[in-house]
Amino acid sequence: MAYQYDVAVIGGGPAGYVAAIKAAQLGGKVILFEKDVVGGTCLNRGCIPTKTYIKTAEYIQNIKHSANRGIKIDVSSMVVEMPRIVEYKNTVVKKLTGGVGALLRSNAVEVIKGTAVMKSEHEIEANGTVYTTNSVILAGGSKAGIIPIEGIDHAKVVTSDGILEITEVPKSLAVMGGGVIGCEIATAFVAFGSKVTIVELADRLVPAMDSDVSKAIKKSLESMGVEVRLGQKVEKITDNNGNPVLNISGGATVEADCVLLSIGRVSDLECLGTLKDKIVVERGKIVVDDEMRTQIPNIFAAGDINGRCMLAHAAFKMGEVAAENALGGNAKANLSHVPGCLYTMPEAASVGMTQEEASAQGEINVGYFPLGGNGRALASGEPEGFVKVIADKKYGEILGVHIVGGVATEMIIEGSVMMDMEITVHEAAEIIHPHPTYGEAFMEACADALGKCIHLPKKK
Repeated sequence: MAYQYDVAVIGGGPAGYVAAIKAAQLGGKVILFEKDVVGGTCLNRGCIPTKTYIKTAEYIQNIKHSANRGIKIDVSSMVVEMPRIVEYKNTVVKKLTGGVGALLRSNAVEVIKGTAVMKSEHEIEANGTVYTTNSVILAGGSKAGIIPIEGIDHAKVVTSDGILEITEVPKSLAVMGGGVIGCEIATAFVAFGSKVTIVELADRLVPAMDSDVSKAIKKSLESMGVEVRLGQKVEKITDNNGNPVLNISGGATVEADCVLLSIGRVSDLECLGTLKDKIVVERGKIVVDDEMRTQIPNIFAAGDINGRCMLAHAAFKMGEVAAENALGGNAKANLSHVPGCLYTMPEAASVGMTQEEASAQGEINVGYFPLGGNGRALASGEPEGFVKVIADKKYGEILGVHIVGGVATEMIIEGSVMMDMEITVHEAAEIIHPHPTYGEAFMEACADALGKCIHLPKKK
């Protein structure tokens, strides 16, 4: 049978638009369906908007502490204009989404705006038209998770989508969920002037990260004025004169002008259409193999929709792999060394196993270097944080890297590369790093794992 297209992609987020471009580069005739704006959650409602807000918060913090460097500013007259903050964020987003659109056009990818659903294994319906394709890549992305509790539909309860559109700084903001999104939004809005309270069910913030990272982030948020309440469950949300009130197990309450619901994201399976009972789904996520292939040979699923690793940079790789295989390749996605990043102040980043996970598998060495001993960090006024390297005791294989610090999300790249290249702490400790740089702390932590760190007191 002759099909109109070689590859059809549903969803124009990080996995989808990358898959479409890759498939076009490989010579395929490609069509992409997007119901909103290309770029997906990451560009429009996630990674980029929140990082724009965090940078604005960083400016505010720098202004407040400028006197320490001999710069006299009357901070009492400083005013945060939320409409301008939103406007700047929208400018950044528009530039990037416009760039993605231009890339798709330059690669001759046909883009259809509208909701697309599967009609059969080789047919997709959008805007009343049916399109035929040899292979399909499902990249529907994800949406904010909602918990079924009383009062969750309160008008002032918003998800991560809605919080990025408000044009007035709330006097008080309650954050339900102390994961990555919750901590980043708390960082931004406490700097903007909100009284922020985080309520987290687990016994620590960002529970998926190393425990030392969790402790450091809690300390930094509290130093900025955020109230952190751990091990507490919100049972219902009531109303007090128009304001939402979190009712917490044990009888405690938290009232706020606005509540952010940030309990994670769930895969968006709307695109499955008539195949919703034919494509295997487990725990709300499409099941795929390492080739991103579903159990239907010509249908692939990449990015948040398969739930394997709900990060934009992982979605990029999954999209490329899906595109290659949709055109007859046999590529595989290795997601074992995907770094996770947290854009708070200071930042945090991790790759590989936590100390708890690694120690459960065998004997390990742990190297630790505080950024308070790093010249660049001190000169930059960012001494908070550390680099922690976990290594196999017998061979020195790097099993995990965990960083808290001013540029942790940039520094983690070195750890990821070395783990991918199977470079040991023995070799990493010998690599000459430029001075003064934050990156020296990684080398020092590797040396510390061997008991050979020059810039730490001798271990007893």
